[in-house]
This record gives sequence, C-alpha cells and structure tokens, in this order.
Amino acid sequence: MDYKAAGAPKMGKKAPKHEEHNAHGSGKKPFGAREDKAALLARMKKAAAEKKKG
Repeated sequence: MDYKAAGAPKMGKKAPKHEEHNAHGSGKKPFGAREDKAALLARMKKAAAEKKKG
C-alpha cells in the first residue's frame, strides 16, 4: 500500500491557510474598495500642509 498518497494534499509552505472574508477586490468587501494611491497622497499632503501651517 502507498501510504504517501493517503490523506489530504499538503499546501505550499508559504500559502495562506485561508482566504479573508473581506479581502480587497472580493465580492464580499463590506467596507468598499481600496482607494487609489493618488487619493492617499493628496490626503497626506493636505494633512502635512495643515500641520505645518498651524
């Protein structure tokens, strides 16, 4: 008997054990999609300018 083939197949070592239920880009994302980098940079620049101003 081939005991090596018995049981569940092994996952890769670096593979995640499960998928997140609210991963970005999935259909079940309850909090909307990830915003683009341009919007993030604009928000950071605005906050830095306000902090520098006063």
